[in-house]
Amino acid sequence: MDAIGGEKHVLEILNNWPDKERKKMTANDLVRHLKLKVAAGSSGLEHRVTDGYCGDLLSDVMTNAPEGCVWLTVQGHQNIVAVAVLREMAAIIITGSRPPEEQTLLKADTEGIPILLSPESVYPLAGRLYAMGVRNQSH
Repeated sequence: MDAIGGEKHVLEILNNWPDKERKKMTANDLVRHLKLKVAAGSSGLEHRVTDGYCGDLLSDVMTNAPEGCVWLTVQGHQNIVAVAVLREMAAIIITGSRPPEEQTLLKADTEGIPILLSPESVYPLAGRLYAMGVRNQSH
């Protein structure tokens, strides 16, 4: 992302995001506003995003990720879909341009869990999500 032009554009979007719209945010809104690529699970793009979670240790995510969250991870194996279904997540964002496994994509399509891809690392992407109103409400 361009350090001046691209960052400025994202900040304009975030600063103008109405509070009432934050409560209605969907996975599809994240795709549009953060320029994410939909890799699988497009049938779930209208899932409401109510929270966020970052983590790569599946046992931690299974225990702590809140329902309705968007999960940021570097993991790409099919077990991430099982965890997302178990925790009733809105979507998974795989960060750092890491490619998900083919079985992961097939399982996500079957379960209706959006798998979204970002070239960014977790830290800046989490900051953008937070600024858009996606916050871990339970902590």
